[in-house]
Amino acid sequence: MISVIMGSASDKAIGEKVVKILKEFDIPYEVKVISAHRALKVLQDYVATTDNKIFIAMAGKAAHLAGVIAGMTVKPVIGIPVKSSTMDGLDSLLSTVQMPKGIPVATVAIDGGENAALVAISMLAIEDPALREKLEAYREKLEADVVQADKDLDL
Repeated sequence: MISVIMGSASDKAIGEKVVKILKEFDIPYEVKVISAHRALKVLQDYVATTDNKIFIAMAGKAAHLAGVIAGMTVKPVIGIPVKSSTMDGLDSLLSTVQMPKGIPVATVAIDGGENAALVAISMLAIEDPALREKLEAYREKLEADVVQADKDLDL
């Protein structure tokens, strides 16, 4: 199972992007709202007790959620920097990606919920041949969509 953690309920639109892809691949997940700053003890308890294999964490502005989780576990953490109102998400991107040596966070693009889910799926697919086949089929469809868009181009 994958933990999808939002730092705030205002991150729901990005969480929905993650969940949409996880559902498409039939990956079990649970979604939480837990602030690394306002509910640290709740976050610590959750990370310490969950059996989930991968964390996907999204936050805006200071965006420390993914890094705090990575400091609590050796399980993979994927961070999604969320676009904020003040710096268009650059603050969130830097807060998520600039981790100290030894405590990695795999970071996707600002608001990149779909790619965060796909990174988690590719991690799970390493040991799951059926999931790997689904992921390969997904990529083939992406390619077919591009080929079709080229054929449909009328300029």
